[in-house]
Amino acid sequence: MKTLETERLILRPWSLDDADDFYEYAKHPEVGLNGGWQPHTSRDVSLKIIQYFIEENDIWAIVLKENNKVIGSLGLHLDSKRPGINVRELGFVVSAEHWGKGIATEASKRAIAHAFDDLNLDLLSTYHKSFNARAKRVIEKCGFTCEGMLRQASKRYDNLIFDAVCYSMLKSEYSNFKEKIKWMMI
Repeated sequence: MKTLETERLILRPWSLDDADDFYEYAKHPEVGLNGGWQPHTSRDVSLKIIQYFIEENDIWAIVLKENNKVIGSLGLHLDSKRPGINVRELGFVVSAEHWGKGIATEASKRAIAHAFDDLNLDLLSTYHKSFNARAKRVIEKCGFTCEGMLRQASKRYDNLIFDAVCYSMLKSEYSNFKEKIKWMMI
């Protein structure tokens, strides 16, 4: 997994040494709920999830350059709704302490460039729960096109079911968007 950089961030593979930082933001009650996962109840839970991240090798730790602290994660996963196609799904989470600072947008734009320029994808998808206005705003700022809503398509850890709002970006759309994000590249 290639390490990526922006002006303020490093996107790098996870390390077991990141468990304290991960637990610090993942235990916040709203952080996991927005993504559909249960807030972490212990450092050991965070450590087990990091082990999974390392095995899957498709999720970066979002690290602030100023203090080398992990403040979120970003993944380019296989899109289960588009199997067998040259597509990945963008997913991200940022600590509540850093909401509203453009971190998720900055990290996502860098991952979008990597997806099309380095991985040569044909399409990049992303989804958010219908209630997650922060994720919606990040996705819109990144230039994705809204495809619509999949009703009752996303089950949360507590078995509540939510609508999923679907977005995508074609390689040709990225070419137009690329000039807008060039300033972020290092």
